[in-house]
Amino acid sequence: MEYNTQLDRLIIPEYGRNIQGMIEYCCSITDRDERNTCARAIIQIMGQLNPPLRDVADFNHKLWDHLFIISQFKLDVDSPYSMPNAESFKEKPKLLEYPKGRIKYKHYGKTIEEIIKKARSLPEGAERNELTRQIANHLKKSYYNWNKDTITDDVIFKNLADLSAGELKVDASTPLSSHQELRGNANTNSNSNKKFFHKNNKHKNNNHKHKNNRKF
Repeated sequence: MEYNTQLDRLIIPEYGRNIQGMIEYCCSITDRDERNTCARAIIQIMGQLNPPLRDVADFNHKLWDHLFIISQFKLDVDSPYSMPNAESFKEKPKLLEYPKGRIKYKHYGKTIEEIIKKARSLPEGAERNELTRQIANHLKKSYYNWNKDTITDDVIFKNLADLSAGELKVDASTPLSSHQELRGNANTNSNSNKKFFHKNNKHKNNNHKHKNNRKF
């Protein structure tokens, strides 16, 4: 019995062993015209076996590249595209750079820090004041998602001043969203989800009853 572990390694496993065998046979054809005909036939089969590639820009170019890669760059045919450089596949991929900045308050997230930075760059005036109020309101909503019991406006104002290096301040008399409003938004979202699932379950139950009432 022949085991896969005894066979040659698949260059691109997605195409399977038969395609790899076809390409090996194509490389062995001595007549150039016949070899070109064989290569084009293999390209058509590869396209049928890999339909997701059809959504990729320059679909045929990708298939020809795969053909050359599977042949280990030994296939000499008249391709509409230049053969890819074999050396480029030996290079190690570049390391991805991950964000290194520390998030000061993780429950607020990184995006709000960028918004605060933008607000600090605005000149003094109504626009900056309104944006500062909106930021404070957002901080309170984010805080409420993590802690629904001990949220107070003075904590939000203190955190805002800390995040903005003391440049953004909200007057203590400025009203932020109340606990009832925050709780109401959460309940609204929860009720919407319940209605959605109740509607779907009701529809499924009706379909189930309809199937059970069928006469065979």
